[in-house]
Amino acid sequence: MPYRNMTIEELARHIGMDARIVRKWADRGKLPGKKVGGEWRFNRIQMLEWLQQEMHALDEEHLRNLEQAMREDPSDCANSRLLASYLATEGIDMNLPARSRASVLRELVRLAERTGLVYSGPEIVAALEAREELCPTALPRGIAFPHPRQPLLYATAEPLVCLARVPKGIPFGAADGRLTDLFVLICANGEKLHLGLLARLAMIFNTDLPDQLRMTDDPDEALKLVLEAEERVLTH
Repeated sequence: MPYRNMTIEELARHIGMDARIVRKWADRGKLPGKKVGGEWRFNRIQMLEWLQQEMHALDEEHLRNLEQAMREDPSDCANSRLLASYLATEGIDMNLPARSRASVLRELVRLAERTGLVYSGPEIVAALEAREELCPTALPRGIAFPHPRQPLLYATAEPLVCLARVPKGIPFGAADGRLTDLFVLICANGEKLHLGLLARLAMIFNTDLPDQLRMTDDPDEALKLVLEAEERVLTH
């Protein structure tokens, strides 16, 4: 049963974290769990929500362990280049015509449609809007990773990632009050890939990549910068 409650040991294996850390975080109220018969239990859906919201606050070691735990085969380095697999030039626009949160979500989906992989644009827009209403995906440093609350199985032919820049930036709900100008749309078809992509993006955008992306209008150059940042993360 994929959505039954997990024990501390099961959660630790699921997210690639030491069980002692999971217990410590649970005891401190950092994780969304509850005690049943004196033992911690964690709802998988609640943990998915928590990870999506708190991913950016995890340190690099935890992000690496989480990303590796989400791979179908953790030892398969050849297929670990997630952004190289799911981000293409057709899905990049460094001058996205958007002036509000609603318009940037619509334009991101239009950008995704250029890849030819989108079956249901309105379904993706609605899922993105629902996610932003629940909790903004904007992060510090002018970055946001819009994504559905849960992976959409049938909205796209294949998983995809899109990158966009809104040069003047827009208010997108960032905790630091900064305008958001860099957006990465994630459309995955499974929980593991969804979380793996979020972890990978959190790692590569915690570098000088955002500043580099702000200096180019060329989609090919932007793609090159992203893939170089991913390669550095993998070989670090």
